[in-house]
Amino acid sequence: MHLVERFKRTDADTLLYEFTVDDPATWTSRWTASIPMARSHDRMYEYACHEGNYAMPAMLAGARADEAAEAQKTSKR
Repeated sequence: MHLVERFKRTDADTLLYEFTVDDPATWTSRWTASIPMARSHDRMYEYACHEGNYAMPAMLAGARADEAAEAQKTSKR
């Protein structure tokens, strides 16, 4: 299999992710997909894909606790 990935800024607020897969043992011809990604002002968190990622529930629990604390501060105003 041969995989080619490309990232291209299409405008100030959009990044185009494009990939092409070429695997003659699996498909009759190469194929390409693209995904436009819009700029976000939200916080971004790293996500590592791994079957044994046992830390993810703890990371998400921490994020939910932060959100709950912020919501509680906001509701007291």
